[in-house]
Amino acid sequence: MKATVRQVADGTYLVHGTSVNWVILTEGDAVTLIDTGYPGDREGLLGSLAEVGAAPEAVAAVLVTHAHNDHLGSAEFLSATYGTPVYTHKEEVPHARRDFLHQVTVGRVLRNGWRPGVLPWAAHALRAGGTADVAVTSPEPFPTSGDGRQLDLPGRPVPVHTPGHTAGHCAYHLPHVGAVVSGDALVSGHPVSRVRGPQMLTDMFHRERATAVRSLDVLAGLDGDLLLPGHGPVHEGPVRDAALLARERAQ
Repeated sequence: MKATVRQVADGTYLVHGTSVNWVILTEGDAVTLIDTGYPGDREGLLGSLAEVGAAPEAVAAVLVTHAHNDHLGSAEFLSATYGTPVYTHKEEVPHARRDFLHQVTVGRVLRNGWRPGVLPWAAHALRAGGTADVAVTSPEPFPTSGDGRQLDLPGRPVPVHTPGHTAGHCAYHLPHVGAVVSGDALVSGHPVSRVRGPQMLTDMFHRERATAVRSLDVLAGLDGDLLLPGHGPVHEGPVRDAALLARERAQ
């Protein structure tokens, strides 16, 4: 599988994999990787690094928005093979370790199978490794004293806790390029959605929908004109407006 790499700002790339995105931040020869796609995206992930001129051993860290299989797919591979640290919110650490799994179940997907696009998406997700074992052996909380502090990593991302989709879901603010990596807290499309543009994912994907709706207000408070979502194309325009539109659509 070949991923599609799009440069959206200096040193900032949004990569489209198997119905899911990841982000590459470059600074000199070093790289920060935000999310890693499905397990089946590994070839595309490594290819996307090569396309921006980076070797996998140059990845300074993997930052995880949340520990669902379509975002965590190659985190353990990079950690075990290259010693890459894997960081996420402290509440997401046990989820990444698979002490528990808060992910849409096969039963819930089947109960929603009447919805347009759900069954084709589910078949696609299974082929890509949606139920594979992707546990990370030693995930770590961010190496700072709290959220909202710039990380000393390429791209200088700022973690922003946006719970609801999962308890420890985090977006990443990139103030120097005016972008927000929103993960699954705010997307611009998905195979099971008929809506285009800023939106929440379908309810079946969220751990706590009401909390996820409130997290849109957190995203609305971030400055930026580029939204880099976990699913869908890049969205250009004020992130505040995108978050408020998604909130309106959710109601």
